[in-house]
Amino acid sequence: MTERRFDPTRSEWVTISSHRQDRTFLPSRQMCPFCPTHSPEFTTEVPVATYDLAVFDNKFPSLSPKPPAPSVQASGLYPVGPALGAAEVVLYSEDHTATLAGMDQERVYWIINLWADRYATLGSREEVAYVLIFENKGVEVGVTLHHPHGQIYAYPDIPPVPLKELKSALRHLEDWGSCVFCDQIGRERSDEIRVLAENRSFLAFVPFAARYPYEVRIMSRRHAASLLDLTDPERQSLAEIMLRVLRGYDALFGFSMPYIMGIHQAPTDDGGWQAVSHFHIEFTPPYRTATKLKYLAGSEFSGGAFLNDTVPEESAERLRAAVKSVER
Repeated sequence: MTERRFDPTRSEWVTISSHRQDRTFLPSRQMCPFCPTHSPEFTTEVPVATYDLAVFDNKFPSLSPKPPAPSVQASGLYPVGPALGAAEVVLYSEDHTATLAGMDQERVYWIINLWADRYATLGSREEVAYVLIFENKGVEVGVTLHHPHGQIYAYPDIPPVPLKELKSALRHLEDWGSCVFCDQIGRERSDEIRVLAENRSFLAFVPFAARYPYEVRIMSRRHAASLLDLTDPERQSLAEIMLRVLRGYDALFGFSMPYIMGIHQAPTDDGGWQAVSHFHIEFTPPYRTATKLKYLAGSEFSGGAFLNDTVPEESAERLRAAVKSVER
């Protein structure tokens, strides 16, 4: 059963997907469904002997182009709708043990091109309002398959977090006459103390009001609304700075850093958000020290108010040193 139910107390849609309870959970390497198919006795989700990149529909989708009818009757208080949209899997490599951080710039560049293609293709569908590209890495954030991969969800509406960002950006534009993200870029480059890395097209920094101890944002230095607005050299620059940040993460504590990566860009429903959409990537690793995790608890879950156990400027200093250590 898959459907979307509306919470009238928060004005948010929640997707109910009971069939996802049956999805594959941490299989052995020999039984990985994302590795190439090498034997007719075990056909994986990639029915070829070798591949570079792959993208396909999620076998256990939360959203789909032809969802079943809802299982319950809608009412005025409780609207219900089909889980319309798309859920795709993007495989970064056929190498089961690879990570984005360990890949070369050319491969990451082609992954970025694949993201752009799927953003355009899914976003062109009439029922899709927002395309969210993301990666969950590590069991600490709930990963159920170790093979290097990301996901793409195409929603029939704008999810709460991007929508809140867009509304905040719109207020800032109305109050100050400028893009809040462009202003943030200018301030971070001026302050310098939270900046981790920079190239001609992108800036990587720990946010002034970071929610996680080692949260990082990679933001376009010019006002580009989406991946489709990035030139080819800018996509190469994005691949370059992503690798600097990811390798810095791995050097920080001496192990492959788990994280959640989310790409925020313009909605695809022509809702008038282009002027306040500014392409950026958010990384939120769960570790606050080499042995301690940042857990979301009462204040975050019940209040929606984040508590950060570290000082962003000090976290930036440590992470900046880690980034520089892998550039030598």
